[in-house]
Amino acid sequence: MAPTSRAPTLDTLFAARARTSRATSRWPEEPEGAISLAYGFAAPERFPTDALVAATAEVLAEDAPHALNYGPTYPGLVRLIIDRLAHQQISAGPSNIMVTHGSSQALGLLAQVFIDQGDTVIVEGPSFMGAVNYFIAAGARLVTVPVGAEGLDLDVLEGTLADLKAEGVVPKFVYTIPTYHNPTGTLMPLANRQRLIELAVRYGTLLLEDDAYGELYFDAPPPPRLAALDTDGVVIHVSTFSKILAPGVRVGFACARPEIIERLSMFKIEGGNGPFITRVVERYCADGRLEAHIADLRRLYKRKAEVMLAAIEREFLPEVTFRRPAGGFFIWCRLPDGMDAPTLLKAAEARGVSFVAGSDFYANGAGANELRLAFSLQSEELIVKGIERIGAAMRSLVG
Repeated sequence: MAPTSRAPTLDTLFAARARTSRATSRWPEEPEGAISLAYGFAAPERFPTDALVAATAEVLAEDAPHALNYGPTYPGLVRLIIDRLAHQQISAGPSNIMVTHGSSQALGLLAQVFIDQGDTVIVEGPSFMGAVNYFIAAGARLVTVPVGAEGLDLDVLEGTLADLKAEGVVPKFVYTIPTYHNPTGTLMPLANRQRLIELAVRYGTLLLEDDAYGELYFDAPPPPRLAALDTDGVVIHVSTFSKILAPGVRVGFACARPEIIERLSMFKIEGGNGPFITRVVERYCADGRLEAHIADLRRLYKRKAEVMLAAIEREFLPEVTFRRPAGGFFIWCRLPDGMDAPTLLKAAEARGVSFVAGSDFYANGAGANELRLAFSLQSEELIVKGIERIGAAMRSLVG
């Protein structure tokens, strides 16, 4: 509805943080018929529809009065999360767990709990900007540390922490994705994980471990999570059911010291996640269906990654370099000198395929000649067609 001349001037009514529109939460739009290799959507052909229908029917048949009324998060789901964490060598009890509406809500709440205007937060470059935008909105001063072949560059991180200490600054936390990193797909080795925790302890900061993809390994399991190695309480572990069950269930969780969970609950004003969906997720997971489903997803995503890697080797310019992931959803590429990803993206979109330019993953504006490709959503046939079209776009740019 168009405002009338008598409508109030909204600039005088908006909160200061809302006066500048960043439009960071818009849902991605793709042209009809385009092949999207852009976003980390789950494979729809593997959604466990029948099993979720059965779990829903069981919950409604056995406990509809509680499942469909107002109520808290189902305690059975918290117990299941604790048991699953124990299998990852992470020790936790109910006071260490908060169930959230996806891991994104946990990340947003943590920004509210820890960040005041001007506080320093260390982020990876590149990183998952969905999380970083929460830190920006909370007023954080961001310091970027690069990601290399083995994840976060710990030599640069150590130097950064020392420089900040000399300024009298203690970062609120280091945000890191050590296991099948988004967007680069890198995997941090065990020795690096141990050193990272030691650095956090030495410099008096926290580690915010985003573990969205940790269970989607292709062959060997990853090293222990940071939270499993932490004996000093410096790790806040955030994970989700979105990648291992279905994104639409919107169930994630944070695992941290009780005093952190207590403060998160202060800002999760709506309370629990609802008795219905949390019962359905627990019922689906509790009888082993989830573990069998995850095993199937590992095989599927490994095959899709192999198909994309083979197509890249065949279709891209030989000067393009890329990383072979050991898990997760993504392949990270670096373009030849003189070719930038936004220009390539326009040429690719004209051919009916999309990806995400690397600059969209950096808080400091870097990444102009890098890009991320997602193999998770499309069929093998469309993955190959998409890579062929991007390869054709590359060749068009070099004449």
